[in-house]
Amino acid sequence: MLVPALADDSAAIFLPERFPLRWASAWGEDEWGLWMTLELAEAQQRFRWIAPGRFRMGSPENEPERDGDEVQHEVTLSEGYWLADTACTQALWQAVTGENPSRFKDNPSHPVEQVSWDDVQGFLGELNRRLPGLEARLPSEAEWEYACRAGTTTPFSFGENITPEQVNYNGNYPYAGGAKGVYREKTVPVGSLPANPWGLYEMHGNVWEWCADWYGDYPTTPQVDPRGAAWGDARVLRGGSWGSDGRGVRSADRSGSGPGRHGGGSGFRLALGPGKPAEPAQENSAAEPPN
Repeated sequence: MLVPALADDSAAIFLPERFPLRWASAWGEDEWGLWMTLELAEAQQRFRWIAPGRFRMGSPENEPERDGDEVQHEVTLSEGYWLADTACTQALWQAVTGENPSRFKDNPSHPVEQVSWDDVQGFLGELNRRLPGLEARLPSEAEWEYACRAGTTTPFSFGENITPEQVNYNGNYPYAGGAKGVYREKTVPVGSLPANPWGLYEMHGNVWEWCADWYGDYPTTPQVDPRGAAWGDARVLRGGSWGSDGRGVRSADRSGSGPGRHGGGSGFRLALGPGKPAEPAQENSAAEPPN
């Protein structure tokens, strides 16, 4: 896995301190790097090691159909982290909570959706209780975009444009003059579409993914390990969903919603490691969930 170099370019800083971790049921290394698998009941989740690095977060001013909240700025992530290679499945959610709130229950391998940020905090608490040392959490917004871009600087990790064969979005509304395509009108099983250059699936589309941060304006100066706004009334959602247009599934696209709201396309992706604990949620009905 190629990553941008840090100032202290030593091979050791790109590797996890311990590998594998005690909860891992399987582990290894492939063309995308180190991986570990978590098993709980009949559910599995693979995690990939994301090495530290530096990237340009947000979008350049000449990117078609960009939004004003995507001010481009340099971000350095000084520590690596483990990130799930897919969104959390209905199978894993049900193994932890005993419930399945999803609309599209075609198969347990579909991503869980219609979960609020607050719901996810409860899920994380129970998962960490069952597996001491796991330290499951939501990624920061910077960690999410760094992994989504996977070393690319284009609107999508796949390049300048996308097709529904790569991304599950509303193909009736393509990006920047692209060709129209199929609109599935529902989620697809996780891992069923092509992975990005770092082996992560469906970072674009399928379900919106909650991040730990409060939604707020980006800074304009370089940042090291940013954790978003100090407070707010909406938590960050990234990636777009099955119902989004092409513009809404770009690497830089941002949205937010009240932490207690159950958006129809809202899911999440697990990160592992200490990170920074999220502040308690503050419900505010003014923040509407995205489509």
